[in-house]
Amino acid sequence: MTESEYREEDFLQLSGLQHFTFCRRQWALIHIEQQWVENVLTVEGNLFHEKVHDGYSSEKRRDIIISRGMPVHSRSLGISGECDVVEFIRAEEGITLPGREGLYAVHPVEYKRGRSKPTDEDRMQLTAQVMCLEEMFFTEIPEAYLFYGETRRREQVEITEELKSQCRKLLQEMHQLYARGYTPKVKRTKKCEACSLKEICLPKLEKQKKVTAYISQYVEGED
Repeated sequence: MTESEYREEDFLQLSGLQHFTFCRRQWALIHIEQQWVENVLTVEGNLFHEKVHDGYSSEKRRDIIISRGMPVHSRSLGISGECDVVEFIRAEEGITLPGREGLYAVHPVEYKRGRSKPTDEDRMQLTAQVMCLEEMFFTEIPEAYLFYGETRRREQVEITEELKSQCRKLLQEMHQLYARGYTPKVKRTKKCEACSLKEICLPKLEKQKKVTAYISQYVEGED
């Protein structure tokens, strides 16, 4: 293990990167404070993923080996998790697989309940999966895929150095906050209404605002 590698006991959940990209406070409430509330969206999302895979399995379809629920990790990023689907496609260039002839290109596919988003949380999670697979198989994966259940379409994502750099920075920040046990404060925005934790998070934010306003008013009153 090199100095830049994390110990296994310090690994964070790969799936938490999606929460963190959406909202740092949401991630901290779930992964640091261990708070969670199920709503319609999270239940539908869980059921959608259960349809994709129930535990680890693999099957072969002609020149494609489909692995479902594949465990992945990265010591350099300090994360572990699983991929919904990884397709190993027979190719002229690629990796070797135990007990299989030929070479295979690696293509992870992450399944999402809704539709494509303009924001980066899904792409960040997919990029982290790619980086784990690259480290595990000593290969390069130039593109990966997001499949959205609402549109029933697969979206190709080019895995650029810019995405990888952004992913590393977010994961470094996650490790720092987790080590401190710190839950960040955030400003209320429109996306708060879609958050499964708004009933837990927003009352706390409102209480903090009231306390701050009270202290400010008290201090001003003494001038």
